Amino acid sequence: MKRLSTLLAGGLLLATAAPAFAQQPAAPGPATLQPLTDDYHQYTASVTDVTPLTQQGEGEHDLAVHLYGTTGGDPAMNGLYTYIAFYQSPAEGYRVFQIGDFNTFRVVNERKGSILLEISENVIDGEGNIGHRSRRISVSWTPPANGIPPATISVTPAT
Repeated sequence: MKRLSTLLAGGLLLATAAPAFAQQPAAPGPATLQPLTDDYHQYTASVTDVTPLTQQGEGEHDLAVHLYGTTGGDPAMNGLYTYIAFYQSPAEGYRVFQIGDFNTFRVVNERKGSILLEISENVIDGEGNIGHRSRRISVSWTPPANGIPPATISVTPAT
């Protein structure tokens, strides 16, 4: 009930404040825009994949969790840095763990406290030849009873 009243109060605040922050209608014709130069947009521009996890709780103690990838590595050799992020609060932001450095990831299975990922990655042999492989990894954590994100996670090979 407390959560519902908080959501309603927040919605009312947004509804009454929205006109003050509303974007002005676009003028007819083309607009000339300038690039955004702050560091925030430099970081967010590197995000390429976001996958929300939807099986991480019910009711008041839901965990808001998502996987995401950022560019930054060598695109010829596993250029997708892959992370899992657990939302903590507006003041604390996210608790983020790096899972690995791959080409792609795909969620194969999700249950409360764990996900099974299929990853695609490049590998290099002893002679310097770059090859490709797919494999699965399991990412798990102890689901907290109070909605607080885990302090640690485990990443293990899976079959």
